[in-house]
Amino acid sequence: MPSSFIQPALAELAQGRNLSAAHAQGVFEELLTGEADPAQIGALLALLERNGVHADELVGGALSMRKHVTEVPLSETVRATAIDTCGTGGAPKLFNVSTLAAIVAAAAGAKVVKHGNRSRTGRGSAEIMQALGVQVEAPPEVQARCVEQAGLCFCFAIHHHPATRAVAPVRRALGFPTIFNLLGPLTNPGRATRQLLGVSRSEHVRLVAEALSRLGCVRAMVVHSVDGYDELSTTGSNLAAHVDGNSVRTVTIDPQQFGLDRADRASLQADSLEEAVAVAQAVLRGEPGPKLDIVLFNAGAALHVAGMADNVRDGVERARQAVAGGAAIRTLEALRTASHGK
Repeated sequence: MPSSFIQPALAELAQGRNLSAAHAQGVFEELLTGEADPAQIGALLALLERNGVHADELVGGALSMRKHVTEVPLSETVRATAIDTCGTGGAPKLFNVSTLAAIVAAAAGAKVVKHGNRSRTGRGSAEIMQALGVQVEAPPEVQARCVEQAGLCFCFAIHHHPATRAVAPVRRALGFPTIFNLLGPLTNPGRATRQLLGVSRSEHVRLVAEALSRLGCVRAMVVHSVDGYDELSTTGSNLAAHVDGNSVRTVTIDPQQFGLDRADRASLQADSLEEAVAVAQAVLRGEPGPKLDIVLFNAGAALHVAGMADNVRDGVERARQAVAGGAAIRTLEALRTASHGK
């Protein structure tokens, strides 16, 4: 049966024009329900990348993906304040900063629905959580109990977005980041409306922030470090877009504004899964140094987004207290236990 959305979309994109949100939603519905063939999918993703993704296309794609996500059954009370600390990937890799920031933010009292996946490096959020003893294959009902009992859960993306299997082979064959790298973080399985979201390209900061605002986000920070990381970095300054309902405000922030020392990249590296696990354990135990500082920076921003800190500086101090008092390592232990259904 001829496609009713994707063929006209390809014609528009080939002319260098962007799609409306409604047209993009129809296109992604066809992609996710298997109505488009691989050639059409590949052409669409390549043309979107060539033209530069527009906010309308992100909004339409996210609305379609949200229809097909396997949700975590959170109570409305928890959902109202739940946050995510997901990044788009595609950036240079440090250690698992956003994953540890999620644990520390939960230790400081936030409710975190951490969305994540495997990484091409073999030490993404799924790998590190599993190596730390967390059951990453836990079903949604167990994930909800993890939030209740430990303050956070881990949502393995491959289990929450079954409809994207239709496009996965094409994405692998293309071999470059596509709009789906931006759409994943916009489709949190807990329907979190508060996010600390890292992007790998500076031009995506404002773009993703505007999409979040239009998608009903309550509060968010979309961040990118000037040296290319998809998280807040202590190696230099960072571009950040603050989303507060309909308002989007872009600023540049530096770790030294929040009492944190500048670091060099070498001091933040972990080159294997075993090293990343050792870093995680040291950070959660409160071992001082640049690795702890960058986690506190991101956890502090997450606490601000969650409404638990008036600003990022206050959030950093709350995060520091949670680590120093042993709450961070206890939160990991609670997550381990809860994720195994105990």
